[in-house]
Amino acid sequence: MSLEKAKKYLETKGCLDRLIEPEASTATVELAAAAIGVEPGRICKSLSFMIDERPILILAEGMARVDNRKYKDTFGKKAKMIPRENVEEMIGHEAGGVCPFGVKDNVEIYLDESLRKWDVIYPAAGNANSAVRLTTEELEKLVDARGWVDVCK
Repeated sequence: MSLEKAKKYLETKGCLDRLIEPEASTATVELAAAAIGVEPGRICKSLSFMIDERPILILAEGMARVDNRKYKDTFGKKAKMIPRENVEEMIGHEAGGVCPFGVKDNVEIYLDESLRKWDVIYPAAGNANSAVRLTTEELEKLVDARGWVDVCK
């Protein structure tokens, strides 16, 4: 179901032809990089957090790690990841396939500066066997992001 939501979103934006569905799992950065045949940093991971009662997604390059100080300085709160078992309910996609395409209306999306080092990146597309080939600029235009943040090491 999550893949279908992402496909529908990509189709409405004219980007469905960018969808990749490898047979191998793309559930983690390492698996996705191997399945697609790219460096792990090119995988665009979607990190799910809660700020008060609001779910947010931070899109970051595959090897980036959240810096707790930068996160708190940016959002005014300590980083609190959404528990794996609540991700689908809160974001609209299951863990292992979380992506910024077709998320629930109340989810705020932010792009981390770590993505800017890559010309082409691969976010998931709603399940553990999918990715979308996009430039960083295309991703920025494709998702309704609140803006760029610098919250990773």
